[in-house]
Amino acid sequence: MTLRAYNLSAVPFIFLLFLGHLAKSQLDYRFYDSTCPNLTRIVRYSIWPVIANDTRMAASLLRLHFHDCIVNGCDGSVLLDPTSTSTGEKNARPNRNSARGFEVIDKVKADVEKVCPSTVSCTDILTLATNVALSLVGGPSYYIPLGRRDGVTASESAANSDIPSPFEPLKNITAKFTSKGLNLQDMVVLSGAHTIGFAHCSTFKERLFDFDNTGSPDPNLDTSLLSNLQSVCPNQASSDTNLAPLDPVTINKFDNIYYKNLMNKTGLLRSDQALMGDNTTAAMVFNYSKYPYLFSRDFGASMVKLGNVGILTGQDGEIRKNCRVVN
Repeated sequence: MTLRAYNLSAVPFIFLLFLGHLAKSQLDYRFYDSTCPNLTRIVRYSIWPVIANDTRMAASLLRLHFHDCIVNGCDGSVLLDPTSTSTGEKNARPNRNSARGFEVIDKVKADVEKVCPSTVSCTDILTLATNVALSLVGGPSYYIPLGRRDGVTASESAANSDIPSPFEPLKNITAKFTSKGLNLQDMVVLSGAHTIGFAHCSTFKERLFDFDNTGSPDPNLDTSLLSNLQSVCPNQASSDTNLAPLDPVTINKFDNIYYKNLMNKTGLLRSDQALMGDNTTAAMVFNYSKYPYLFSRDFGASMVKLGNVGILTGQDGEIRKNCRVVN
């Protein structure tokens, strides 16, 4: 029986669901089993010495992956270098002088190309590398369906508008997540990525000296942490690029302490601490602070959802030879 045997106009919603399932089915947990069977092993061998040398890189790769997927979907566009006709996403405000890990993806891609030339997309490599890096610092290891292809364009304006800012109200950040098919729980769970990594002083300094133009610090910031941060980030422009850990308790370990910090008013970013200002998100914070297994499980599930946002499959896009340029 063919599709012509059905009156599709009478069941448009069901048909759309079918098409959606068909598109997602092009991702497969065993996508590279025949074309690059050792892919996961190659990625792990490439990433392990990087994390051993620079634990912070796990957070950087996670941020890179998120910034890629939240802007026009997971298509490796954040990896593209600027060209004469496109400034690209690397020059967008959320990425300029802060996004890092590009050379790590270059190295993994080169290692993969030696064994499986023109086979594995840069998007899949970034997705896998993030998973491996997180597992090496205590994060969950989650199963990832593969088969994404690389985009051929990058948008600085989309990166500026779509990537959540630490200065935005919670409702705006939530809206940016839901516009990508992610929900409120995904937003709270993925915010837990701030259990590792660092932030520039410029992203939270207003909380230390002039919160909401009051001339005073943020009252929702623990006084002891405030004192420490003011010494790291003195009230002068030269300190903007100084770094502070997002989770000062277990800096390089992926765990649920981030949520305990929020309950103790020691969240670093305004957008983090804002999770305690809403009853629904505050309840989630409490649960994740109390049950580390719950956080680990839900984080893996949300990462899989993130990795499915706006993907290119089949004949769409391309498999880049060099992650920095289109073929």
